[in-house]
Amino acid sequence: MNILGIIKNMKELAGTVRGADPLGILEEELAGALSLYWSTADRILKGSGINLKPLPSDFHSLDKNFFSALFLYSFQRAGISKERRILYAAINQCLRGMVTGCDNILDDEYKKTLDTDLPEKGTKFRSIIDIMVSDRVLFEILLQSSKRGDIAAEHVLAASSETIRALTRSGVQEASEEGGVSNILEPEEVLSSVHHYKTGVLFKCPWAVPAIIEDIDPNLIAGLGNALYDIGMGCQIMDDMTDLSSDIEKSRHNYVVSLIYHDSDPAESGKLQALMVSGLVDNEKSSLMMQFPRARTTAAKASLKYLYSGLGALLDPRHQFLTEPAIQFLANRIGAQRFISGI
Repeated sequence: MNILGIIKNMKELAGTVRGADPLGILEEELAGALSLYWSTADRILKGSGINLKPLPSDFHSLDKNFFSALFLYSFQRAGISKERRILYAAINQCLRGMVTGCDNILDDEYKKTLDTDLPEKGTKFRSIIDIMVSDRVLFEILLQSSKRGDIAAEHVLAASSETIRALTRSGVQEASEEGGVSNILEPEEVLSSVHHYKTGVLFKCPWAVPAIIEDIDPNLIAGLGNALYDIGMGCQIMDDMTDLSSDIEKSRHNYVVSLIYHDSDPAESGKLQALMVSGLVDNEKSSLMMQFPRARTTAAKASLKYLYSGLGALLDPRHQFLTEPAIQFLANRIGAQRFISGI
């Protein structure tokens, strides 16, 4: 089943829930948050010589904003008001714009956040604009919210500063890998010293602002943050499975590489070390993961353990039926479905 088919199935399941439709509420609030982000960005860019194109028709879609929907859902679980949820989801879109822009520059690619009339080939500058505008949108919507009396004035600067601190905790790890790494860490060390910061902590960032502004039990915030952390870790392991060949070539930390390299069975560790010496053959790169069944099984089980733990803690008891299709969606979105199939 493809991604859109999975989303359709989830909506059909959600439609059977007694009371409010959880996905319908998420879509409605996502639309409000993303429209706020886009309209604010459009206003900021006026007169700059750079113009936003009309809002893409699928900009609000659940399949394009699945992680944002999970973060928004965590605000619902905490009992935050609808108006604040939309504000925080808009702020998270700003964080997404900054993170994506930085990743684009580091990885020399372009994943679109804002759709502008800049030349398509100017990917680095487009990423810089995405970062700069997202940062300004974040401050603008906090300031406007304060002017309306929705949040206290003293929270504006505090919240703005905390978002940078939250992002840099993750970004420092990315910076450490820019020139490649010279040693292959033990598998558990990759999880605790690399992916913990790179993705786990990053998935807690959506709570940076609500934790300052809202009066919520810290234990509840911690529990929801840990749930998001586990989801992030599970997704990162699936990322490592799909990025196995590119991470070998770029000498980046990778949980699967570590599993193989430190495996006592020479059938897998020996094969990896031989490949690292001889180089990877292009036509084998996409299927490289399948050449290491022991590591594939271990990685898939670890990923699924994190995802079941995270989604189980995040989802309301009435919505636990969404766990399986959510995992199926994430695996398809990341491109790891064939690697976790049958595990």
